Amino acid sequence: MPVSDAETEELSSLKSLALNEENKDKDLINNRNNKGFMGVLKNLSFLVLWFGQVFSQLADKIYLVLIIAIISNNFQSQGESISRWVSLVMIAFTIPAVLFGSLAGVYVDRWSKKIVLVCSNLIRAILVLTIPFFIFNHNLKQQFLNFPLAFWFILLITFLVSTATQFFAPAEQSTIPLIVERKDLLAANSVYTTTMMGMLIIGFAIGDPILELVGNWGEQFNFNYGQELLVGMSYAVAGFILISLNTHEKDKDKQTEEKHPIEDIKEGLHYLQKNHRVRNALVQLVILFSIFAALAVLAVRLAETIPGMDASQFGYLLASTGIGIALGGTIVTHQNIITSHRKLSFWGSLGMSCALIGLSVSTHSLFFALLMTVILGVFASFVGIPMQTTIQAETPPDMRGKVFGLQNNAVNIALSLPLALAGIAETYFGLRIVFFILGILAIVGGGLTSIIAKK
Repeated sequence: MPVSDAETEELSSLKSLALNEENKDKDLINNRNNKGFMGVLKNLSFLVLWFGQVFSQLADKIYLVLIIAIISNNFQSQGESISRWVSLVMIAFTIPAVLFGSLAGVYVDRWSKKIVLVCSNLIRAILVLTIPFFIFNHNLKQQFLNFPLAFWFILLITFLVSTATQFFAPAEQSTIPLIVERKDLLAANSVYTTTMMGMLIIGFAIGDPILELVGNWGEQFNFNYGQELLVGMSYAVAGFILISLNTHEKDKDKQTEEKHPIEDIKEGLHYLQKNHRVRNALVQLVILFSIFAALAVLAVRLAETIPGMDASQFGYLLASTGIGIALGGTIVTHQNIITSHRKLSFWGSLGMSCALIGLSVSTHSLFFALLMTVILGVFASFVGIPMQTTIQAETPPDMRGKVFGLQNNAVNIALSLPLALAGIAETYFGLRIVFFILGILAIVGGGLTSIIAKK
């Protein structure tokens, strides 16, 4: 049967698209002129952004630890469970991510990225520094709906801090492709993803010791605001550092057409629907962060089961995962084998699955538990770094805010489920079974997205 001109043109277009996507993968992963970490860290603009990220994200994690310490020291009664207090704090911290995550991305596309980065940090600094005024205000100790008024004001501050965070995250991710050349995107995202995942782990691990140290120091000088000052100043330092950032942003990199925000969100969803590479990368990141959220909860119980460890020493397990992430980031950045993002992600999912299943049989050995968490971190980098790079490289500049807003929205919603369910699942099924289930989730998720991407 003769082939029509239209069919010939369509076949040619499909072949061209397939070849283009294959070349993109090779170009993004294995540009042999890539100088790795040192090359991208010589980029002054990226270095400024990275320092801002470190202080901002570290403050984010220690902030939650601070609020729990405030509840324990000022509101919780003797013998009372802290769970009902913490649950309200987590709700106040999560609601903005659900309500405003996508909306914030819409405005990031319209506004100056630098202004968003600076203002979101300075606003959070001011909010945190107001906390002592509510704690020590005797007029706010009266009860409202079975909680002190001061606690309701702290919930409001937490809500506003989380809202500002929703603007910082997509602005930061949208800035990276503006200040880094395409050939250095993989290395830049290696640093970015390693820092993001490292702060998720390290911040929670060191938050309590640092706050306790600052609190003890404050008592010696009769200064009761040291802990709030530490977190607030961390945000402030991030804001002041980012003032010197040169984003190289031009008008063409912004969305100049004014639309209703809902229309912009729909446009972002439509883009994800038609671009399978970006959509699959987003799914992989959601699965990855869900697993790490569950690990943050299960690490406490894991430390308790290991001979010679206390539950309070769970930070060692999380820190070893951070070491693995750094090692994996170095491997991904400097690897010279031509490997597509899809293949790297699949091997990363497989490695994570093996490490999680290994953890399920390492609950009574410190050496093997640490080894498995390091391996987990290494292979997590194989997923997180190339997937984040794919999203940045594939998304047009005027769409990045919307796409990253949707990404952060999806990740934050996904994080809430493991944080809420991991502890309950461990109680009913046991630690080994839960780690085994997480291992199956990692390989099934990676395999499905890899098959869909290949098709």
